[in-house]
Amino acid sequence: MNSCLYECHVLHHRFSPKSHRFVYRLFMFALDLDELDALHRGLRLFSFNRANAYSFREQDFLPAGEPRHNASPPMAPAATPHGLKARVLTYLADRDIDLTGGRVMLVTLPRVFGYLFNPVSFYFCFDRTGRPVASIAEVTNTFKEMKPFVLGPATHSGGTFSLRLPKYFYVSPFTDLDVSFDFTLHPPGEKLSVQIDDYEAGQRTLTSALTGVRQPLTDARLAWFSVKYPFITLRIIALIHWHALRLYLKRIPWFAKAARPDAQRDLYRPHASIAGEITPQPSTASKA
Repeated sequence: MNSCLYECHVLHHRFSPKSHRFVYRLFMFALDLDELDALHRGLRLFSFNRANAYSFREQDFLPAGEPRHNASPPMAPAATPHGLKARVLTYLADRDIDLTGGRVMLVTLPRVFGYLFNPVSFYFCFDRTGRPVASIAEVTNTFKEMKPFVLGPATHSGGTFSLRLPKYFYVSPFTDLDVSFDFTLHPPGEKLSVQIDDYEAGQRTLTSALTGVRQPLTDARLAWFSVKYPFITLRIIALIHWHALRLYLKRIPWFAKAARPDAQRDLYRPHASIAGEITPQPSTASKA
């Protein structure tokens, strides 16, 4: 099995306009999308497309084929396959990245006792020879909006994917939309290491890092992590709101989501506050 767990530390450090730093621990799944059926059969605490303590449902990830808010450029996505790996391959193929015969590892959290929340999930995509060729950072905000950022072959060097590009996505009310994400993603092995920095006018204003050590994906380890990190997805959303309160009390400037719907682009499942601004797209067409 390529699939495993990572026991991780998460670091957030805001530099501007005021300093705010915190670290917490959690665990993440790293799932080979070709192994989901085998994991479903082999684990008691994990299920694939069914309810369980840990339930991975394909519909929760990469909704390619759905309309995108303020799509740029406006385009008709190909008819999207149902399976998640097929959606990943189609999504990359639409961006001229051929992953035929390759493998996809997804670092994420599934539903935990039915509740899902992932601030960011990472797809690491390997060709048939095992060479890393692409990565997707799938960012989700507390409104359940989702935006994938693709790092292709040109962004991979020395074993690392790295790319800086405009965000155009509302992640935190304490960060404006005129910010760039700077990704540094290492394909997972014995260790996991990813970092996303925020840059505004060329200045780094925030760093977020996820680092972890590989652990076996077994029922025994899942049971232990359920005790050590209880209701982990609920804990993550609670920590987000707790630190938002602390930033508010520090009088960090706050930006309303509905104030700039035009500056929020290429995201899936837009919130009602901006959904009326969706740019109509041509009807989808089938691809052979």
